[in-house]
Amino acid sequence: MIPVLGYDNKRVAVLGLGRSGLSAARALRAGGAIPVCWDDNAPARAVAESEGFEVADLTKDRPWEGLEVLITSPGIPHLYPAPHPVIRKAWDMGVVVDNDIGLFFRSYGTRDWDDFEVLPRVICVTGSNGKSTTTALIHHILNAAGRDVQMGGNIGRGVLDLEPATDGQITVLELSSYQTELARSLAPDIALFMNLSPDHLDRHGGIGGYFAAKRRLFVAGCPDRSIIGVDEMEGAFLAALLQDKGDSGEPVIRISSGTKIKDGWSVFARKGFLAEWRKGKQIASIDLRDIVGLPGAHNHQNACAAYAACRSIGLAPRLIEQHLRSYPGLPHRCQVVAVKNGVTFVNDSKATNADAAEKSLLAFKNIHWIAGGQPKTGGISGLGGVFDRVKKAYFVGEAAEAFAGQIGDVPHEISGTVTAAVAAAAAQAEAGDVVLLAPACASFDQFSSFEARGEAFVAAIKTLNS
Repeated sequence: MIPVLGYDNKRVAVLGLGRSGLSAARALRAGGAIPVCWDDNAPARAVAESEGFEVADLTKDRPWEGLEVLITSPGIPHLYPAPHPVIRKAWDMGVVVDNDIGLFFRSYGTRDWDDFEVLPRVICVTGSNGKSTTTALIHHILNAAGRDVQMGGNIGRGVLDLEPATDGQITVLELSSYQTELARSLAPDIALFMNLSPDHLDRHGGIGGYFAAKRRLFVAGCPDRSIIGVDEMEGAFLAALLQDKGDSGEPVIRISSGTKIKDGWSVFARKGFLAEWRKGKQIASIDLRDIVGLPGAHNHQNACAAYAACRSIGLAPRLIEQHLRSYPGLPHRCQVVAVKNGVTFVNDSKATNADAAEKSLLAFKNIHWIAGGQPKTGGISGLGGVFDRVKKAYFVGEAAEAFAGQIGDVPHEISGTVTAAVAAAAAQAEAGDVVLLAPACASFDQFSSFEARGEAFVAAIKTLNS
């Protein structure tokens, strides 16, 4: 745990008592603060009370007396589509609003660092798609290379549940737009922007607000090095904004999946090969095509991002290549879970929007596609360019009827559930085919999370006859 500094003997409100909220309350208490907790759900409040925390209704005026700051959980709206009443009350009371990411950066550096031979560093990864894989891949490479490294944020452990920094340690964080938008302190040493596609637009008031939330990590955070995916307009803009041609070195590494970039410092993948260019010369090349844990062009972008981050830490290209090859992949993210009778079953339950599903579809051929769930704006209407890779589609959940109307002439059926879709797809697939779960939807119509949906997919495969 990282004790929160700066609030000794001060009352600090905590709104939302899920994983990050309870973690923040514990870290505040460990640092000498007095947390005052609230959650709209009674069971969550009961958990906090069982741990000895003061629980007070923050929708009322009285608990606000003497409060220094309100720490809110990332899932709670603070602006769009409307601020939570407690956050609006904080504004009215003149109380500062922050989140656990802000507390982390406020508290991570301590006086102990004066005795370190090598200062700890923080690598932060944001973007629409590929954040988790890239974060885990950086962690895997650094760990395999013998570096002292820990991982957290939106993946694995909450930021305040991580261990206090040690001499030379590297902390790799996955950060969502919800987290970067509100954090009052951002101070990454290396920051990565993967890509941008429409997502969470109601929460950010549109695509501009969504990009602005991610942009804060770079403009407010002022990292020493920024690694920017430039395949979309927003990334190209951000790279140009941050680029410095003066004496300060090369603060920006541009990455791409599909575009050759020879200016400045760049890492790009084309036709399955990763290339690093610097000062007009190719430095290294890696064949990514046979790396099982990183299938498809979207994973090649992830590999470029992780490679650039590890090069910024000082790892040699051949050492990075060695550990790219040993990367096992993340569950629920283009994960090959079984091969039965020559049919490959791939779990990409994390493909919760159309853009992510498109990248997954582009990674394979002869696909029996399982899609659907709680629909997002636009559905799959924009994926017509990859429908030729689909032999048949199997639609599930709330989006099933709408997806059936958007799939055109592609053979399809409405299966209803993931279990039924797996059984139908397995019965019709032939050797060499791929049964792919890439829902292009949220999971909350039938499941508690995308992980639960992926686990249902894996469980259904296990029931099939080999």
